[in-house]
Formats: sequence, C-alpha cells, structure tokens
Amino acid sequence: MSFTHRMAGLVAVVAVPLGIAATSYALTDEPEAPRVPPAVHLSTTPTPTAPVPPTPTPTAPTPAESAPTAPTAPSTTPSDSVVPGPSTTGDDDDDDHE
Repeated sequence: MSFTHRMAGLVAVVAVPLGIAATSYALTDEPEAPRVPPAVHLSTTPTPTAPVPPTPTPTAPTPAESAPTAPTAPSTTPSDSVVPGPSTTGDDDDDDHE
C-alpha cells in the first residue's frame, strides 16, 4: 500500500505541472510578426520663417561716442550653482537612536 501512495504522489508531482504546461501551450495564440507601415509621409508644407534683418555695417565712432561711459551693473543671468556634498566627518544618522 505504501508503494501505491508513493507512486500516486510522484504522478501528482509530475503530471500536474505537465498538464498545466500543456494547457498553457494549447491555449496560446500564434505570434505574429510586427507590422511595419509601407511608407512614412512627412508634411511637405513649408513653415513660414521670420525674415532675417540685415546686419549693420560698422562705422568709425565719433569723438562723442568714444568717450568713456560710467560702468554699469553686471547683468544677472542664471548660472549653474554648485551644491556641496554631505560632510564625510559629520554623523547625522537619525536611525541609530537607542
């Protein structure tokens, strides 16, 4: 009787996964190749662009234009700011409270 129980257990361990795999294989769809469009059509309508103004020709400065002027404040432009990294000597771990 013990042999029959062992055989039943072995059959269950082997047959159940094989049955699941066979059912899964039987119910799957056939994979299709991806569909590629026959051609890609881009818009051929040109977009209007603003006319480029002509560049002025340089002229020699007059004596009134070459006089030194008062210094102006530097313009404020955004720049990359550097943020310092964490301190290697500081111990600020909050999770080591006793």
